[in-house]
Amino acid sequence: MKFLQRDKLFSWLPNLNRQVWILGAGRLLSGIGSGFTLFYAPIFFTEEVGLTKTAVGIALGSASISGVLGRFLSGSLADSPAWGRRRTLLLSALVCAVGCFALATADNLSSLLIGNLLLWFGGGLYWPATEALIADLTNNENRQEAYALNRLADSVGLQLGVVLGGLLISLTSNYRGLFIIDGVSYLVFFGVIWVAIKESSRKNFDESTKPSMLEGWGLALRDRGLLIFALVNVLFTMYICQIQTSMPLYFKDFVSDGTAKGFSTEIITGLFTWHLFLTILFQLPVARFLGRFSHTNSLIFSAFLWGGGFLLIGLTGTLNNLPLLWAILGLAVLAMATVSYTPFASSLVVDLAPESLRGVYLSVNSLCWAIGYFIGPPLGGFMLDLPRPLADGLWLGLALSVGVAVVILKYLGWFLKRR
Repeated sequence: MKFLQRDKLFSWLPNLNRQVWILGAGRLLSGIGSGFTLFYAPIFFTEEVGLTKTAVGIALGSASISGVLGRFLSGSLADSPAWGRRRTLLLSALVCAVGCFALATADNLSSLLIGNLLLWFGGGLYWPATEALIADLTNNENRQEAYALNRLADSVGLQLGVVLGGLLISLTSNYRGLFIIDGVSYLVFFGVIWVAIKESSRKNFDESTKPSMLEGWGLALRDRGLLIFALVNVLFTMYICQIQTSMPLYFKDFVSDGTAKGFSTEIITGLFTWHLFLTILFQLPVARFLGRFSHTNSLIFSAFLWGGGFLLIGLTGTLNNLPLLWAILGLAVLAMATVSYTPFASSLVVDLAPESLRGVYLSVNSLCWAIGYFIGPPLGGFMLDLPRPLADGLWLGLALSVGVAVVILKYLGWFLKRR
Protein backbone atom coordinates (compact mmCIF):
# COMPACT_ATOMS: atom_id res chain seq x y z
CA MET A 1 0.00 0.00 0.00
CA LYS A 2 1.15 3.55 -0.69
CA PHE A 3 1.07 5.67 2.42
CA LEU A 4 1.47 9.41 2.76
CA GLN A 5 5.04 10.48 3.53
CA ARG A 6 4.90 12.74 6.56
CA ASP A 7 7.49 15.28 7.66
CA LYS A 8 8.32 15.88 11.31
CA LEU A 9 5.70 18.58 11.65
CA PHE A 10 2.90 16.11 10.92
CA SER A 11 4.53 13.00 12.38
CA TRP A 12 1.77 12.70 15.00
CA LEU A 13 -0.84 12.06 12.29
CA PRO A 14 -1.76 8.45 11.45
CA ASN A 15 0.25 6.93 8.60
CA LEU A 16 -2.63 5.91 6.35
CA ASN A 17 -3.26 5.16 2.71
CA ARG A 18 -3.78 8.32 0.65
CA GLN A 19 -7.31 7.24 -0.30
CA VAL A 20 -8.33 7.04 3.38
CA TRP A 21 -7.36 10.70 3.81
CA ILE A 22 -9.18 11.68 0.63
CA LEU A 23 -12.27 9.79 1.78
CA GLY A 24 -12.10 11.59 5.13
CA ALA A 25 -11.82 14.99 3.42
CA GLY A 26 -14.83 14.17 1.25
CA ARG A 27 -16.79 13.07 4.29
CA LEU A 28 -15.88 16.33 6.06
CA LEU A 29 -17.30 18.28 3.14
CA SER A 30 -20.53 16.29 2.90
CA GLY A 31 -20.81 16.36 6.71
CA ILE A 32 -20.96 20.16 6.61
CA GLY A 33 -23.92 19.91 4.25
CA SER A 34 -25.55 17.29 6.49
CA GLY A 35 -25.19 19.66 9.44
CA PHE A 36 -27.22 22.18 7.45
CA THR A 37 -30.02 19.72 6.75
CA LEU A 38 -30.33 17.61 9.91
CA PHE A 39 -30.43 20.51 12.36
CA TYR A 40 -32.50 23.05 10.43
CA ALA A 41 -34.97 20.85 8.53
CA PRO A 42 -37.41 20.49 11.47
CA ILE A 43 -37.37 24.26 12.07
CA PHE A 44 -37.95 25.07 8.40
CA PHE A 45 -40.80 22.63 7.78
CA THR A 46 -42.70 23.65 10.91
CA GLU A 47 -42.16 27.42 10.93
CA GLU A 48 -41.79 28.23 7.21
CA VAL A 49 -43.78 25.51 5.40
CA GLY A 50 -46.43 25.28 8.12
CA LEU A 51 -46.48 21.55 8.82
CA THR A 52 -47.35 20.36 12.31
CA LYS A 53 -44.59 19.13 14.60
CA THR A 54 -46.24 15.71 14.64
CA ALA A 55 -46.25 15.50 10.84
CA VAL A 56 -42.61 16.57 10.63
CA GLY A 57 -41.68 14.07 13.34
CA ILE A 58 -43.41 11.24 11.48
CA ALA A 59 -41.75 12.20 8.20
CA LEU A 60 -38.29 12.41 9.74
CA GLY A 61 -38.72 9.25 11.82
CA SER A 62 -40.07 7.14 8.96
CA ALA A 63 -36.85 7.71 7.05
CA SER A 64 -35.15 5.14 9.28
CA ILE A 65 -36.97 2.50 7.21
CA SER A 66 -35.18 3.55 4.04
CA GLY A 67 -31.94 3.79 6.04
CA VAL A 68 -32.25 0.13 7.02
CA LEU A 69 -32.91 -0.82 3.40
CA GLY A 70 -29.86 1.17 2.29
CA ARG A 71 -27.66 -0.58 4.85
CA PHE A 72 -28.91 -4.00 3.79
CA LEU A 73 -28.32 -3.28 0.12
CA SER A 74 -24.97 -1.58 0.65
CA GLY A 75 -23.24 -4.62 2.10
CA SER A 76 -24.31 -6.87 -0.74
CA LEU A 77 -23.42 -4.33 -3.44
CA ALA A 78 -20.05 -3.56 -1.85
CA ASP A 79 -19.16 -7.28 -1.81
CA SER A 80 -20.28 -7.87 -5.38
CA PRO A 81 -17.35 -8.15 -7.86
CA ALA A 82 -19.67 -6.73 -10.51
CA TRP A 83 -20.45 -3.62 -8.43
CA GLY A 84 -17.99 -3.05 -5.56
CA ARG A 85 -17.29 -0.44 -2.89
CA ARG A 86 -16.57 2.50 -5.20
CA ARG A 87 -19.78 2.27 -7.21
CA THR A 88 -21.79 1.88 -4.01
CA LEU A 89 -20.26 5.09 -2.66
CA LEU A 90 -20.98 6.87 -5.94
CA LEU A 91 -24.59 5.71 -5.78
CA SER A 92 -24.82 6.86 -2.15
CA ALA A 93 -23.57 10.38 -2.97
CA LEU A 94 -25.90 10.67 -5.96
CA VAL A 95 -29.00 9.53 -4.06
CA CYS A 96 -28.19 11.89 -1.17
CA ALA A 97 -27.81 14.79 -3.61
CA VAL A 98 -31.19 14.04 -5.19
CA GLY A 99 -32.76 13.83 -1.73
CA CYS A 100 -31.34 17.24 -0.76
CA PHE A 101 -32.62 18.87 -3.93
CA ALA A 102 -36.02 17.28 -3.30
CA LEU A 103 -36.07 18.82 0.19
CA ALA A 104 -35.12 22.20 -1.28
CA THR A 105 -38.32 22.17 -3.35
CA ALA A 106 -40.58 20.45 -0.80
CA ASP A 107 -43.70 22.38 0.18
CA ASN A 108 -45.93 19.69 1.68
CA LEU A 109 -45.75 16.50 3.74
CA SER A 110 -45.51 14.16 0.75
CA SER A 111 -42.53 15.93 -0.80
CA LEU A 112 -40.83 16.16 2.62
CA LEU A 113 -41.31 12.43 3.05
CA ILE A 114 -39.88 11.63 -0.39
CA GLY A 115 -36.83 13.85 0.07
CA ASN A 116 -36.07 12.51 3.52
CA LEU A 117 -36.52 8.87 2.45
CA LEU A 118 -34.02 9.42 -0.37
CA LEU A 119 -31.53 11.18 1.92
CA TRP A 120 -31.60 8.41 4.52
CA PHE A 121 -31.48 5.69 1.89
CA GLY A 122 -28.31 7.27 0.51
CA GLY A 123 -26.89 7.52 4.02
CA GLY A 124 -27.65 3.84 4.57
CA LEU A 125 -25.72 3.01 1.41
CA TYR A 126 -22.71 5.00 2.60
CA TRP A 127 -21.55 3.52 5.91
CA PRO A 128 -21.11 -0.22 5.16
CA ALA A 129 -19.42 0.52 1.82
CA THR A 130 -17.01 3.12 3.21
CA GLU A 131 -16.10 0.96 6.20
CA ALA A 132 -15.44 -1.99 3.87
CA LEU A 133 -13.26 0.28 1.72
CA ILE A 134 -11.28 1.43 4.76
CA ALA A 135 -10.83 -2.20 5.85
CA ASP A 136 -9.35 -3.02 2.43
CA LEU A 137 -6.93 -0.07 2.57
CA THR A 138 -5.61 -0.67 6.10
CA ASN A 139 -4.10 -3.40 8.24
CA ASN A 140 -4.47 -4.52 11.85
CA GLU A 141 -1.94 -1.92 13.04
CA ASN A 142 -3.64 1.20 11.68
CA ARG A 143 -7.26 0.21 11.06
CA GLN A 144 -8.59 1.67 14.32
CA GLU A 145 -7.02 5.04 13.56
CA ALA A 146 -8.46 5.00 10.04
CA TYR A 147 -11.96 4.42 11.40
CA ALA A 148 -11.36 7.10 14.02
CA LEU A 149 -10.32 9.53 11.27
CA ASN A 150 -13.52 8.85 9.32
CA ARG A 151 -15.69 9.43 12.40
CA LEU A 152 -13.66 12.54 13.22
CA ALA A 153 -14.30 13.98 9.75
CA ASP A 154 -18.01 13.25 10.15
CA SER A 155 -18.20 14.91 13.59
CA VAL A 156 -16.24 18.00 12.57
CA GLY A 157 -18.31 18.36 9.40
CA LEU A 158 -21.62 18.14 11.27
CA GLN A 159 -20.52 20.71 13.84
CA LEU A 160 -19.25 23.13 11.19
CA GLY A 161 -22.49 22.62 9.28
CA VAL A 162 -24.61 23.60 12.29
CA VAL A 163 -22.50 26.71 12.95
CA LEU A 164 -22.26 27.83 9.31
CA GLY A 165 -25.93 27.01 8.72
CA GLY A 166 -26.92 29.25 11.61
CA LEU A 167 -24.72 32.02 10.21
CA LEU A 168 -26.28 31.74 6.75
CA ILE A 169 -29.80 31.73 8.18
CA SER A 170 -29.06 34.85 10.24
CA LEU A 171 -27.72 36.62 7.13
CA THR A 172 -30.18 35.45 4.47
CA SER A 173 -33.15 33.74 6.22
CA ASN A 174 -33.05 31.32 3.28
CA TYR A 175 -33.55 27.78 4.56
CA ARG A 176 -33.99 26.28 1.10
CA GLY A 177 -30.54 27.51 0.19
CA LEU A 178 -29.11 25.24 2.90
CA PHE A 179 -30.60 22.16 1.25
CA ILE A 180 -29.23 23.25 -2.13
CA ILE A 181 -25.74 23.70 -0.64
CA ASP A 182 -26.06 20.26 0.96
CA GLY A 183 -26.97 18.73 -2.41
CA VAL A 184 -24.02 20.45 -4.08
CA SER A 185 -21.70 19.12 -1.34
CA TYR A 186 -22.79 15.58 -2.16
CA LEU A 187 -22.19 16.19 -5.86
CA VAL A 188 -18.68 17.40 -5.00
CA PHE A 189 -18.23 14.26 -2.88
CA PHE A 190 -19.39 12.24 -5.90
CA GLY A 191 -16.67 13.93 -7.94
CA VAL A 192 -14.02 13.24 -5.29
CA ILE A 193 -14.90 9.54 -5.27
CA TRP A 194 -15.01 9.41 -9.08
CA VAL A 195 -11.57 10.98 -9.48
CA ALA A 196 -9.59 9.90 -6.42
CA ILE A 197 -11.00 6.62 -5.10
CA LYS A 198 -10.15 3.30 -6.71
CA GLU A 199 -12.03 0.04 -6.31
CA SER A 200 -10.44 -1.82 -3.40
CA SER A 201 -12.38 -5.08 -3.25
CA ARG A 202 -10.82 -8.15 -4.77
CA LYS A 203 -11.99 -8.79 -8.32
CA ASN A 204 -10.70 -12.32 -8.47
CA PHE A 205 -13.28 -14.02 -6.30
CA ASP A 206 -14.43 -17.22 -7.93
CA GLU A 207 -17.98 -16.42 -9.01
CA SER A 208 -18.89 -20.11 -8.83
CA THR A 209 -18.01 -20.29 -5.13
CA LYS A 210 -18.85 -16.75 -3.98
CA PRO A 211 -22.12 -16.73 -1.98
CA SER A 212 -25.16 -15.05 -3.49
CA MET A 213 -26.70 -12.05 -1.75
CA LEU A 214 -29.05 -14.14 0.41
CA GLU A 215 -26.41 -16.82 1.04
CA GLY A 216 -23.95 -14.17 2.19
CA TRP A 217 -26.46 -12.74 4.64
CA GLY A 218 -27.30 -16.28 5.78
CA LEU A 219 -23.63 -16.95 6.54
CA ALA A 220 -23.31 -13.68 8.44
CA LEU A 221 -26.45 -14.27 10.49
CA ARG A 222 -25.24 -17.75 11.42
CA ASP A 223 -21.88 -16.44 12.62
CA ARG A 224 -22.09 -16.84 16.39
CA GLY A 225 -19.30 -14.35 17.06
CA LEU A 226 -21.02 -11.66 14.99
CA LEU A 227 -24.37 -12.26 16.68
CA ILE A 228 -22.82 -12.08 20.15
CA PHE A 229 -21.19 -8.78 19.25
CA ALA A 230 -24.45 -7.47 17.75
CA LEU A 231 -26.12 -7.80 21.17
CA VAL A 232 -23.62 -5.53 22.88
CA ASN A 233 -23.36 -3.24 19.86
CA VAL A 234 -27.07 -2.44 20.09
CA LEU A 235 -26.50 -1.45 23.73
CA PHE A 236 -23.65 0.89 22.80
CA THR A 237 -25.63 2.59 20.03
CA MET A 238 -28.57 2.99 22.40
CA TYR A 239 -26.21 4.73 24.84
CA ILE A 240 -25.14 7.21 22.14
CA CYS A 241 -28.77 7.82 21.28
CA GLN A 242 -29.58 8.76 24.90
CA ILE A 243 -27.00 11.56 24.77
CA GLN A 244 -28.71 13.06 21.73
CA THR A 245 -32.37 12.55 22.67
CA SER A 246 -33.02 12.02 26.41
CA MET A 247 -30.22 14.06 27.94
CA PRO A 248 -31.29 17.51 26.64
CA LEU A 249 -34.81 16.90 27.98
CA TYR A 250 -33.43 15.79 31.33
CA PHE A 251 -31.25 18.88 31.62
CA LYS A 252 -34.22 21.08 30.73
CA ASP A 253 -36.90 19.55 32.96
CA PHE A 254 -35.26 17.70 35.85
CA VAL A 255 -32.16 19.66 36.86
CA SER A 256 -32.36 22.36 39.51
CA ASP A 257 -29.65 24.54 41.02
CA GLY A 258 -31.88 25.58 43.93
CA THR A 259 -33.09 28.79 42.29
CA ALA A 260 -34.33 27.77 38.85
CA LYS A 261 -35.62 24.56 37.34
CA GLY A 262 -33.68 23.34 34.36
CA PHE A 263 -30.62 24.56 32.54
CA SER A 264 -31.17 27.35 30.04
CA THR A 265 -31.02 26.65 26.32
CA GLU A 266 -27.70 28.49 26.17
CA ILE A 267 -26.18 26.30 28.89
CA ILE A 268 -27.46 23.12 27.25
CA THR A 269 -26.00 24.23 23.91
CA GLY A 270 -22.69 24.97 25.61
CA LEU A 271 -22.65 21.56 27.32
CA PHE A 272 -23.13 19.65 24.09
CA THR A 273 -20.59 21.83 22.31
CA TRP A 274 -18.16 20.85 25.08
CA HIS A 275 -19.01 17.17 24.54
CA LEU A 276 -18.49 17.41 20.79
CA PHE A 277 -15.24 19.35 21.22
CA LEU A 278 -13.80 16.61 23.43
CA THR A 279 -15.01 13.94 21.02
CA ILE A 280 -13.16 15.64 18.18
CA LEU A 281 -10.05 16.37 20.25
CA PHE A 282 -9.56 12.85 21.63
CA GLN A 283 -10.81 10.69 18.73
CA LEU A 284 -7.37 9.95 17.26
CA PRO A 285 -5.29 9.91 20.50
CA VAL A 286 -7.64 7.47 22.23
CA ALA A 287 -7.74 5.19 19.17
CA ARG A 288 -3.93 5.17 19.11
CA PHE A 289 -3.63 4.50 22.86
CA LEU A 290 -6.16 1.65 22.95
CA GLY A 291 -4.78 0.12 19.75
CA ARG A 292 -2.30 -1.86 21.87
CA PHE A 293 -5.14 -3.84 23.47
CA SER A 294 -7.54 -6.38 21.99
CA HIS A 295 -10.77 -5.07 20.49
CA THR A 296 -12.90 -6.67 23.21
CA ASN A 297 -10.76 -5.21 26.02
CA SER A 298 -10.95 -1.76 24.41
CA LEU A 299 -14.72 -2.06 24.27
CA ILE A 300 -14.84 -3.19 27.92
CA PHE A 301 -12.89 -0.02 28.78
CA SER A 302 -15.48 1.96 26.82
CA ALA A 303 -18.32 0.21 28.68
CA PHE A 304 -16.97 1.24 32.09
CA LEU A 305 -16.69 4.82 30.86
CA TRP A 306 -20.34 4.73 29.74
CA GLY A 307 -21.36 3.53 33.19
CA GLY A 308 -19.38 6.23 34.98
CA GLY A 309 -20.65 8.93 32.66
CA PHE A 310 -24.30 7.97 33.16
CA LEU A 311 -23.89 7.96 36.96
CA LEU A 312 -22.46 11.49 36.78
CA ILE A 313 -25.38 12.64 34.61
CA GLY A 314 -27.79 11.16 37.17
CA LEU A 315 -26.15 13.32 39.85
CA THR A 316 -27.10 16.51 37.96
CA GLY A 317 -30.75 15.85 38.72
CA THR A 318 -30.51 14.22 42.15
CA LEU A 319 -28.02 16.60 43.81
CA ASN A 320 -28.78 20.30 44.06
CA ASN A 321 -25.14 21.17 44.67
CA LEU A 322 -23.12 22.09 41.58
CA PRO A 323 -25.31 20.38 38.94
CA LEU A 324 -23.46 22.15 36.13
CA LEU A 325 -20.15 20.67 37.33
CA TRP A 326 -21.60 17.14 37.32
CA ALA A 327 -22.97 17.73 33.82
CA ILE A 328 -19.59 18.95 32.55
CA LEU A 329 -17.79 15.97 34.07
CA GLY A 330 -20.45 13.51 32.89
CA LEU A 331 -20.33 14.68 29.28
CA ALA A 332 -16.52 14.63 29.36
CA VAL A 333 -16.52 10.98 30.45
CA LEU A 334 -19.19 10.13 27.85
CA ALA A 335 -17.07 11.77 25.15
CA MET A 336 -14.21 9.42 26.09
CA ALA A 337 -16.66 6.50 26.02
CA THR A 338 -17.79 7.41 22.52
CA VAL A 339 -14.32 7.72 21.00
CA SER A 340 -13.20 4.44 22.60
CA TYR A 341 -16.21 2.64 21.09
CA THR A 342 -16.67 3.60 17.44
CA PRO A 343 -13.30 2.64 15.88
CA PHE A 344 -12.98 -0.67 17.73
CA ALA A 345 -16.50 -1.84 16.97
CA SER A 346 -15.89 -1.61 13.22
CA SER A 347 -12.40 -3.14 13.51
CA LEU A 348 -13.77 -6.09 15.47
CA VAL A 349 -16.39 -6.77 12.78
CA VAL A 350 -13.70 -6.66 10.08
CA ASP A 351 -11.70 -9.27 12.01
CA LEU A 352 -14.78 -11.50 12.21
CA ALA A 353 -15.65 -11.19 8.52
CA PRO A 354 -14.38 -13.35 5.65
CA GLU A 355 -12.73 -11.02 3.14
CA SER A 356 -15.38 -11.74 0.53
CA LEU A 357 -18.19 -10.75 2.97
CA ARG A 358 -16.78 -7.63 4.63
CA GLY A 359 -19.57 -5.48 3.25
CA VAL A 360 -22.33 -7.75 4.56
CA TYR A 361 -20.73 -8.06 8.00
CA LEU A 362 -20.30 -4.30 8.25
CA SER A 363 -23.94 -3.91 7.20
CA VAL A 364 -24.89 -5.95 10.27
CA ASN A 365 -22.73 -3.60 12.33
CA SER A 366 -24.49 -0.60 10.77
CA LEU A 367 -27.93 -2.15 11.32
CA CYS A 368 -27.15 -2.28 15.05
CA TRP A 369 -27.13 1.52 14.94
CA ALA A 370 -30.59 1.52 13.36
CA ILE A 371 -31.90 -0.85 16.07
CA GLY A 372 -30.30 1.16 18.86
CA TYR A 373 -31.83 4.38 17.55
CA PHE A 374 -35.20 2.62 17.22
CA ILE A 375 -35.17 1.45 20.86
CA GLY A 376 -33.42 4.40 22.49
CA PRO A 377 -35.79 7.37 22.01
CA PRO A 378 -39.00 5.55 23.09
CA LEU A 379 -37.22 4.07 26.11
CA GLY A 380 -35.81 7.43 27.19
CA GLY A 381 -39.10 9.20 26.56
CA PHE A 382 -41.04 6.60 28.58
CA MET A 383 -38.70 6.90 31.55
CA LEU A 384 -38.74 10.70 31.53
CA ASP A 385 -42.55 10.70 31.48
CA LEU A 386 -42.56 8.85 34.81
CA PRO A 387 -42.73 10.78 38.11
CA ARG A 388 -39.61 11.31 40.15
CA PRO A 389 -37.62 9.47 41.42
CA LEU A 390 -38.45 6.87 38.73
CA ALA A 391 -37.48 9.27 35.94
CA ASP A 392 -34.06 9.77 37.52
CA GLY A 393 -33.66 6.00 37.43
CA LEU A 394 -33.04 6.17 33.67
CA TRP A 395 -29.35 6.95 34.22
CA LEU A 396 -28.91 4.39 36.98
CA GLY A 397 -30.55 1.77 34.77
CA LEU A 398 -28.26 2.61 31.87
CA ALA A 399 -25.23 2.45 34.17
CA LEU A 400 -26.29 -0.96 35.51
CA SER A 401 -26.84 -2.25 31.97
CA VAL A 402 -23.11 -1.74 31.40
CA GLY A 403 -22.61 -4.85 33.52
CA VAL A 404 -24.50 -6.83 30.89
CA ALA A 405 -22.30 -5.34 28.16
CA VAL A 406 -19.12 -6.28 30.05
CA VAL A 407 -20.29 -9.88 30.57
CA ILE A 408 -21.13 -10.23 26.86
CA LEU A 409 -17.76 -8.78 25.83
CA LYS A 410 -15.90 -11.06 28.24
CA TYR A 411 -17.71 -14.05 26.76
CA LEU A 412 -17.03 -12.81 23.23
CA GLY A 413 -13.31 -12.49 23.99
CA TRP A 414 -13.26 -16.04 25.34
CA PHE A 415 -15.23 -17.31 22.35
CA LEU A 416 -12.93 -15.65 19.83
CA LYS A 417 -9.82 -17.11 21.51
CA ARG A 418 -11.35 -20.58 21.26
CA ARG A 419 -12.30 -20.07 17.62
